[in-house]
Amino acid sequence: MADEPRPPVPPFTRETAVEKVRLAEDAWNTRDPQKVALAYTVDSRWRNRAEFATGRDQIIALLTRKWNTELDYRLIKELWAHDGNRIAVRFAYEHHDDAGNWFRSYGNENWEFDEHGLMRTRHASINTLPIAASERKYFWPLGRRGDDHPGLSDLGL
Repeated sequence: MADEPRPPVPPFTRETAVEKVRLAEDAWNTRDPQKVALAYTVDSRWRNRAEFATGRDQIIALLTRKWNTELDYRLIKELWAHDGNRIAVRFAYEHHDDAGNWFRSYGNENWEFDEHGLMRTRHASINTLPIAASERKYFWPLGRRGDDHPGLSDLGL
């Protein structure tokens, strides 16, 4: 049995690609691995930094480990390019560790979707830098970023 479609589905227009990126950002900002994993095919393949995951169970395990150590995680994604069933995204997120040290991570992702709008491939390259608490730029309450909060380009990131 196929998974339920996750609109928008390919082929993507600029508008539907922007919508797909925002839906992904919103899901990741829940920090709920079970919910996030539903946007991926059951056999989805990931490269996340130097870690490889295949399938939803491994994705859930990876995200659980991530959000157990990346506290007060807030993410902004922005469309970089799209074509057919592929979307390229740039992103930045802020978090702190259990000692209160703040970090900002910057990265790029390449996504490929199936005909149902589920992501079957995700390649992420990410660099993390320590920042002072005074350098933070993300201040919305945990969860979805408000529509009035600046995006990456607006913040100069």
